[in-house]
Amino acid sequence: MRVISSLSVTALLQSALAVTIPEINGDRYISSYKGERVSDVKGLVTAKGSSGFYLRAIDADSDSSASNSIYVYGSSGVSQVTVGDIVTLSGKVTEYRSSSSYVYSTEIESPSDINVLSSDNTVTPIVIGQDGLDPPTEQYSSLDNGDVFSLPGDSSQLSTANPVLDPSDYGMDFWQSLSGELATLTGLTAISKANSYGDTWVIGDWPVTGKNDRGGLTMRANDSNPESIVIGSPLDGTSNPTDIKLGDTLDDITGIITQSYGFYTLLPLTALTKTGSNTTEATASTLQADGTCSSITIGDYNVDNFSPDSSRMSGIAEHIAKYLNSPTVLFLQEIQDNSGATDDGVVSASLTLSKLASAIQEHGGVEYNYTDIDPENDMDGGEKGGNIRPAYLYDPSVVRLRNYNPGSSTDSTSVLSDGSLSYNPGLIDPSNEAWDDSRKPLVAQWETLDGKNTFYTINVHFTSKYDSTSLEGDQRPPVNGWVDTRVDQAKVVAQFVTSILDVNSDAKIVTAGDFNEYAFVEPLEVFVSESQLQDLEEVTGIPATERYTYLYNQNCESLDHMYVSSALTSGAKMEHIHVNSWVSTDDEQSDHDPTVALFNMCE
Repeated sequence: MRVISSLSVTALLQSALAVTIPEINGDRYISSYKGERVSDVKGLVTAKGSSGFYLRAIDADSDSSASNSIYVYGSSGVSQVTVGDIVTLSGKVTEYRSSSSYVYSTEIESPSDINVLSSDNTVTPIVIGQDGLDPPTEQYSSLDNGDVFSLPGDSSQLSTANPVLDPSDYGMDFWQSLSGELATLTGLTAISKANSYGDTWVIGDWPVTGKNDRGGLTMRANDSNPESIVIGSPLDGTSNPTDIKLGDTLDDITGIITQSYGFYTLLPLTALTKTGSNTTEATASTLQADGTCSSITIGDYNVDNFSPDSSRMSGIAEHIAKYLNSPTVLFLQEIQDNSGATDDGVVSASLTLSKLASAIQEHGGVEYNYTDIDPENDMDGGEKGGNIRPAYLYDPSVVRLRNYNPGSSTDSTSVLSDGSLSYNPGLIDPSNEAWDDSRKPLVAQWETLDGKNTFYTINVHFTSKYDSTSLEGDQRPPVNGWVDTRVDQAKVVAQFVTSILDVNSDAKIVTAGDFNEYAFVEPLEVFVSESQLQDLEEVTGIPATERYTYLYNQNCESLDHMYVSSALTSGAKMEHIHVNSWVSTDDEQSDHDPTVALFNMCE
């Protein structure tokens, strides 16, 4: 044991405060002892890492909102202690975070005067889900105004408001009240795919809400699942498996609860073990077009920066042919130009779309035609040089573009007095600043080959959530990146929809694509209110927990939607086909699941 005898250190210790670990942590996010030196801090060493160790108070504090454990930072102290030691030490209380958008963690840094009082003491982890340790299932923070998506985001910060912890009502407060604790999680199910580091979100033997049939948690209105926690990098240097997928079962795990990279995390003592693998086989759609106006299918698929030389060409084509049953009209997003991400001025996607159409036919699908409008070079966002755009594939044996007259990247289509489009296909108000550095919606009017039945489609890909902050970050409510832009985009599209309905109130309209937003958040609430269209998930009665086409962190969620006019609600059917969300990251063909719907388009 190192002996500290320096007079200067002794002088510092004489002025230090003798406090307990719960007193240091307190019942708020920021310690009232921040910046203070403390002495004779007594605790049991529960775990060690390469840069520090974790200390638990010997006698638990009766205030359940103050954590009984703390991280002691400083590699010099690691060699002086062993798990099971009861020690006293001195040091400086600090608040640490690696990014200004993250929540602070209270620590004792530069430990000194470490005295081992006893060794080989029993170290017993707390168990989440036992003895009242059930995380709240809906609300994250008292600063969120009841909704993590309430606006404006970042109207308050935990680090400045420093609210009193209420672990029985708010998920972040619950996990914060256990910061630094050694905890065991039992009965684990993976609710995400493992990332490249093996980090995996889980739920266990405690109450949850929003559970879907696959075992994940679906984000719903006012419920973004704070009861989940991510398993991070093991403290012993081992590696978690990276092939974990949604619904896999995992062995019980013990580790330290902390804030890491913007989320409450359990750092396991050793690596995760997978105990059961959920079947990866998604079921093909039951919806099938029959070549008549009474059974026309509409598909939607964001194919994720898709270029002619994509290694996913065959996989995407198989999804369309075998799992979507070759929809009559297929909305596509993120179709790149013929040179992919090479920034060479090429904007045409003719090769991308023709190769995809051929690959679909090779997989037994229909012989598709395609239509799109080339964007201006590097003006529509996405991967630089890729010139992503929305596009359509369509079955020419069933439908055709009515009065084909394509517009250019700068032409704005409009609805004429007879209901036809001035450009077909055409873009919706492409010069509107709402579409700056974003995809312009592609509208088309279709008719069956006999010319008797017409319908409209609007293919959208709204601005992404880039610059959003963590659901468990410092900013409250969290920042929903570019939400105001998506509100503006929703209004522009809604205005175009109403221009169709003003001419023909019985018009058949399908607006679909990647809206980059949730149905219960302002942009899409505005869209529904102003467009008079209806959410097809609501129309067809898909259970709220099964409404997902995307996995992000702890949530199954839906960024992709279909909205329809009242003329299409009767008898409509809809299915999300989970060909990507149910497989491992290595096996997915896109980061979105496709959707298919069936309509009666007869007049």
